[in-house]
Amino acid sequence: MRIIFDNIIFSLQNAGGISVFWYEIIKRALNDNEIEPIFLEYPNKNNFRQLIEIRQKNILNSNSKIPLSILRYFNPKIRNETGIFHSSYYRTAKSSTLSNITTIHDFTYEYYRKGPAKYVHAWQKEKAIKNSDLIVCVSENTKEDLLKFNPDINEQKIRIVYNGVSNAYQIINSEKYLKDLITFRKSEYALYIGDRKSQYKNFHLATKACKKTNTPLVIIGGGQLSKTEFSFLNLTLGKANYIHLTGIENNILNVLYNNALCLLYPSLYEGFGIPVVEAQKAGCPVIAVNRASIPEIIGPVSTLINNPSIDSISEMIKQLKNNTEFVNIQIEIGLKNANRFSWDKCYYDTKRVYKEFYDKFC
Repeated sequence: MRIIFDNIIFSLQNAGGISVFWYEIIKRALNDNEIEPIFLEYPNKNNFRQLIEIRQKNILNSNSKIPLSILRYFNPKIRNETGIFHSSYYRTAKSSTLSNITTIHDFTYEYYRKGPAKYVHAWQKEKAIKNSDLIVCVSENTKEDLLKFNPDINEQKIRIVYNGVSNAYQIINSEKYLKDLITFRKSEYALYIGDRKSQYKNFHLATKACKKTNTPLVIIGGGQLSKTEFSFLNLTLGKANYIHLTGIENNILNVLYNNALCLLYPSLYEGFGIPVVEAQKAGCPVIAVNRASIPEIIGPVSTLINNPSIDSISEMIKQLKNNTEFVNIQIEIGLKNANRFSWDKCYYDTKRVYKEFYDKFC
């Protein structure tokens, strides 16, 4: 099967959830004898792109004088190619000899963004959806959102392929490594991962719940802390009760998951929520909100809260601190649930979508 992979996401971000997904898919495609991978590429400094080697003969010439800030919204014109075109970020190929597959990750912009960025993103996504022969959604909830915002789409064109989780996440005897990373002890601290600025992520609620329960907070990623964030954290928790780490690798994050009291993930909306499964696979309980895709992904745990607030998050933290049996049950449920997801399975299911369509039309 000849698949043209559009690596545009690597030029739009240096890291991030979609970059992880795309890296895991194309890494496997490059080692699959049944796939003939061709890549459309642009200049980038993406962390994950640097981890894979693509031969020049497998890269299409994409020389263009149009700035990437504009080019990202253009559907590429690809000549003399047949097969399937799969873009990493909402583009379709202008070609009568190529079939288009689009992966939909979420509808965050449509629900929570405002102004021009929202409308430009929604316009590009809608255009890709309408011009695609098959659409892959990363969860049933994302499929529901797709049909909500695009009710005219034929549901028969939609497939569900769940994201995966790295094998780097697992239970290990790692307490001895913790002291080299942070000053907090095992089961003393909570983790918060990713975006802090979007209001729907509820970072401020998580932080204030840590204050109320005297729980140190380890913040991972999400960009450098701003002066406003430093001020908020210093005032709320105190300098000695939080730490911010960026650019950490999977094995280091696994140590932090293994030794954390819990992952605080009070987001109101996720298309999938990869950190939820990462934490579960490493034996870390997850406090999350019973909304969007989270109940579908997290499994039958008892740490979901219906209405995120300082009090509701605090009460769940206290329960984890004071009830060892409850913690052990949540860990056991999480480990079993995490077995549902892997990047190998994600790739296999994606390849099955390719093959289904290829055998019929290519």
